[in-house]
Amino acid sequence: MSFIRENRLFFLCFAVFAVGGAVLLEYLPQGEEIIWLSRHRSPAADVFFKGATLLGEGYIFFAVGLVFLYRRRRDWIWSSVLGLLVMLTAYGAKTWFAHDRPYAWFQKMGQWAAVTPVPGVDMHSGATSFPSGHTMAAFAIYSFLAFTVSPKRGWPLLLFAVALTVGVSRMYLVQHFWKDVYFGALIGVVLAWGVYVRSGRARYGCAG
Repeated sequence: MSFIRENRLFFLCFAVFAVGGAVLLEYLPQGEEIIWLSRHRSPAADVFFKGATLLGEGYIFFAVGLVFLYRRRRDWIWSSVLGLLVMLTAYGAKTWFAHDRPYAWFQKMGQWAAVTPVPGVDMHSGATSFPSGHTMAAFAIYSFLAFTVSPKRGWPLLLFAVALTVGVSRMYLVQHFWKDVYFGALIGVVLAWGVYVRSGRARYGCAG
C-alpha cells in the first residue's frame, strides 16, 4: 500500500483508464473506434500519431537502458528483464489468441470501405492483433520509469500520457482495436509493477 501511495498520481490515472476503458469495451462495438478515428483524420494528426507509435518500439527499452546504465546500473538490469518479459508475453498471447488485425477483420466483414488508412502506413493483416505489443511495451517501460522518478514533479502523469498516446496511435493507424490496446495496457502495467517490486526498490521505499 505504501508503494501505491507513493505513486498515487500514476495509479489514479491508471484507475480512471481501467474503469473508463472497461465501459468502452462493454458498450463500444468492435471496429467503431477505428471508423470514428478514420473520420477525424488530419495531416497533422497523421504525422503526430506516426511519430507517437514509435515510442512503443523495442528500441525504447534500449534507450532507457542506456540511461539506467549510466545512472542506475541496477535498474538497467531490471528494465532489460522487463523488456524480455514484454516480448515473451506479447508473442505468447498473440499466438494463443490469434485475433485478426483490423485490416483482415474489416475485409472479412465487408466494411473496409468505411476505413481511411493513414498514407504511408503498411497494414498488418495477420492474426496477431490481441494484445497490442506496442501498447504493452509502452505501458510497461513508462510505468517502470514512473515508479523510479519523483512523483512531485508530475513525471508520472506525463509518462502515463505518453503510454496512452502510443495506445491511441495503434488504433489511429488501423493496427489494433480498443480491446487490444486496453488489455495491452493492463498487462504492461502489471509487468512493470511486478518487475519493480521484484527488484526490491518498492520494498525499501526507494521510489524517486
